[in-house]
Amino acid sequence: MEFPRYHREIVNDLMAGKFILASDPKFISLKESSAFYEKFFKESFAFELEIKSDFGFILSYETAEQLSRDICIFFAILCYELDRDGKNFLEEIQYAEFEHEKLDDYFENSVYAELIANNNQLKSSETRRDFIKTLSRRNIVERIGDGKFTFTQAYKVFIDFASDFAKGKLAVESDSN
Repeated sequence: MEFPRYHREIVNDLMAGKFILASDPKFISLKESSAFYEKFFKESFAFELEIKSDFGFILSYETAEQLSRDICIFFAILCYELDRDGKNFLEEIQYAEFEHEKLDDYFENSVYAELIANNNQLKSSETRRDFIKTLSRRNIVERIGDGKFTFTQAYKVFIDFASDFAKGKLAVESDSN
């Protein structure tokens, strides 16, 4: 059987929870073979393939993993603190370069200190640095040396989720299921 170019790498990346970004040559193959991959992931794993204009990923509605929850909490707190600091949080996340020290300032002085203290990924400077490394492995951030990073376009998945949640769309969808 003949598979699309980069098939093994695409499957390995997506099954490892990575986002395949438009800047990656695998993205073109994924996009060109989207019908094949939609069927492949649906029939093989009961996963949904999502391909946006600048990234692709898979999702499952039947999972117990906690990373997505922690990423949503991270973005919620970061956006709140950026807004509280007088910054346009969407512009900052999309265009700004972040330093670990500034991120630590936001989280250590957050009004959500109790939530942060109870989250194993976010509770200290060290765990947040490890968390950023995890986000980098998943192609959600791009690290610039040891002390800085930027967000990739994959951040949109979590911001869109938060927006839908805030608007009550998720509750309506789950009520209809």
